[in-house]
Amino acid sequence: MTARRKLAMYVVLGVSLILLPLSLATVAAQETKTTEISGLKFVGMAIAILGSTVGAGIALYGVAIGGSALLAENPKAFTQVLILGGLAEGVAVYGLLVAFLIKGG
Repeated sequence: MTARRKLAMYVVLGVSLILLPLSLATVAAQETKTTEISGLKFVGMAIAILGSTVGAGIALYGVAIGGSALLAENPKAFTQVLILGGLAEGVAVYGLLVAFLIKGG
């Protein structure tokens, strides 16, 4: 990965980490007229979802590299690679579940 691509990735991630929670808290405060303390739960929800999806992306990157190397040597191992990809995606689902738990509490 080139340095320019890494920089662009970090800029997009930084902007999304700053703007998305702020916009979610603003929309939630307008809809339900909540106080700032309960509005922070929406920031927590956004952080849970963003963190889990970034983690799932990193995990899928590793599965894709290792899985492609494994499939080049042993094409019969497709099912195992598919299961590993599903486990990596499970991280994103857990983040979504945590966000729902934060909202309900």
